[in-house]
Amino acid sequence: MPSEKTPSTSAKILYRPVGVVSSIVGGLIASLVFKQVWKRVGSGDKPDAPGPLESEYSFKEILLAAVLQGAIFAAVRTVINRQGAKAFQRATGEWPGS
Repeated sequence: MPSEKTPSTSAKILYRPVGVVSSIVGGLIASLVFKQVWKRVGSGDKPDAPGPLESEYSFKEILLAAVLQGAIFAAVRTVINRQGAKAFQRATGEWPGS
């Protein structure tokens, strides 16, 4: 459980590299998860999700892809950031958040 006191400036600074690395890893993981989900829910022959300017897809399908991608990226980012903060706290004794 995070401590109730305000995190120190040094904890915030020390956590920055951890946060950057976890964001990169989280983006890669989220991308892989989204591609696997889209293969199962998307229609058509193309394995990649449609972009907003691809006219051969319906608006409904493009919107579904965007909503799924956003939800997956947000969920993965939250899990990665939270677990990174917990690991940082276990290692340093300080919660890195604001």
